Amino acid sequence: MSMILFACVIRVRDGLPLSASTDFYHTQDFLECKRRLKTLALQLAQYPGRGSTEGQDFRIHFSSSGDVACMTICSHQCPAAMAFCFLETLWWEFTASYDTTCIGLASRPYAFLEFDSVIQKVKWHFNYVSSTQIESSLEKIQEELEFQPPVVLTLQDADVANGMMNGHTQMHLEPEIIFTRHLFFFNCEAPSFRMEPVTALGILSLILNIMCAALNLIRGIHLAEHSLQVAHEEIGNILAFLIPFVACIFQCYLYLFYSPARTLKVVLMLLFICLGNVYLHGLRNLWQILFHTGVAFLSSYQILTRQRQEKQSGCGV
Repeated sequence: MSMILFACVIRVRDGLPLSASTDFYHTQDFLECKRRLKTLALQLAQYPGRGSTEGQDFRIHFSSSGDVACMTICSHQCPAAMAFCFLETLWWEFTASYDTTCIGLASRPYAFLEFDSVIQKVKWHFNYVSSTQIESSLEKIQEELEFQPPVVLTLQDADVANGMMNGHTQMHLEPEIIFTRHLFFFNCEAPSFRMEPVTALGILSLILNIMCAALNLIRGIHLAEHSLQVAHEEIGNILAFLIPFVACIFQCYLYLFYSPARTLKVVLMLLFICLGNVYLHGLRNLWQILFHTGVAFLSSYQILTRQRQEKQSGCGV
């Protein structure tokens, strides 16, 4: 009988499922365990390293490193060392197949669903190959578990059911760390303010905006040093460099993070940059002015078209 029943790969920062095995178990207890796994996946950033949680008939084990975590549902007969050895093998296989850029830019659930075949292969290997063939790996994992035991999480059935209905879950971390319902509610509501994934054009606009900000800052500081020694008439030119510098930095912030009244702020930042460059007509040629204003318009467009993600995608296959 198989001891490792289900496995999935999760992006730690937001709980996005990247790939998962196909399961053929549809008992009520197993489905309940998958719902618990889904809830836990959204909170993996709080539990770096290894952890486990007990179900009525199954156990959930997870292991995370960097922005990738692997999770599995096992039977009670599966030793913890074997489960974590399986997860470590799965983690190495996944990170060797996909680089951090691809993982970070993934925008939809199960973007690497083709990795399912690798999960099934590794799962079959651990389920049906004799333990003597992986004895050295198991001994290494066992020593690590004894030196640094995994975090043990307890999800009470009643609390999980209530949390699923109300959009939040109360979790208890052993030993001696208790997350109250209000704190956990805050953490689970955070994804409603998460922005859509960054696009390639958005990254380009950020790079160009940082470049423009750096040019404005360098020219402004250089002009300020010169003006303090010569005259005070160029204070307007200094401000015309420094104000667009601040506006460029704020545009980067608006693109990366949600902010109320975003449209008004975008218009104001665009206006500051355009007016500053028009004022600097004598110190910049036409092509330089067009470059700075063009970058400002591109960044403004990217900010306004990047919307909030209203609802976190599900983890079920």
